[in-house]
Amino acid sequence: MILSTTIQFPNLHINIEHLPKSFSVFGFDIAFYGCIIALGMLAGIAIVCYEAKRTGQDYNQYIDFALYAIVFSVIGARAYYVIFRWSYYSAHPTEIINIREGGLAIYGGVIVAILTCFIYTKIKKMSFPKVCDTAILGLILGQIIGRWGNFFNREAFGGVARDKNPWAMRIYFDENYDISQVPDVVKNGMEALRGKALSEIGYIQVQPTFLYESLWNLFVLVLMLIFRRKKKFDGEVILWYLIGYGIGRAVIEGMRTDQLIMPVTGWPVSQTLSIVVATVAVIVVIVKRRKIAKAE
Repeated sequence: MILSTTIQFPNLHINIEHLPKSFSVFGFDIAFYGCIIALGMLAGIAIVCYEAKRTGQDYNQYIDFALYAIVFSVIGARAYYVIFRWSYYSAHPTEIINIREGGLAIYGGVIVAILTCFIYTKIKKMSFPKVCDTAILGLILGQIIGRWGNFFNREAFGGVARDKNPWAMRIYFDENYDISQVPDVVKNGMEALRGKALSEIGYIQVQPTFLYESLWNLFVLVLMLIFRRKKKFDGEVILWYLIGYGIGRAVIEGMRTDQLIMPVTGWPVSQTLSIVVATVAVIVVIVKRRKIAKAE
């Protein structure tokens, strides 16, 4: 699907007429998606270094850790996405390493980041739970910023938004758009909403789920910053993240039209994983706090 550079939030009176997906430097195209992801990484490292200094840790060790975690997490995020879209990538193997158009699944990055953290802390003889509590602030801040890469790519949106929805986002087509690339649920929903063919409408009006997730993660980060001094044990902050992010992602994922689907079951991968992870994290927090309360 070829989209124009026009995006509107009609109920917010926001109209962006010239929003390209990339810019050119010396004839080389640089995707805004990559720039946003890089900005999120730098912001994440900054807040982690701040938290490390605040808690009396050596922030240089976290900078070293970030160099490994970022590289491996991007690989993990891409691998996760490719695995659950294998029907496409098996037929287009050269596209596997092309992330300029998106295609990073955050859960793949989180899983690999935690694994990298475990190995790094074992080698450096650091406390794995404590490092997780510190580093997770950088991860969620990176997610908050990184989601806006989806905005520039016109991806990670949900189903059709009603006209009264204050967050309704319109993405306009280029004159050469390919309607067949529009998800059926969006195509059918738009035609039902407007009472005419999508080719006559000229745009899709959808739920900006990337925005929902970014705002939800900001809310979770604020709570983590406020209550991190009240944690009862090392490792509790990352459990709060898994609970908060898991709940939000489970809800928001249900709105999206580009879900990764588990084979056989047909369940949305990220939604299922979010529910499981959040549930397990809640149980762990309750059990750990009860043990601490009894010991006191």
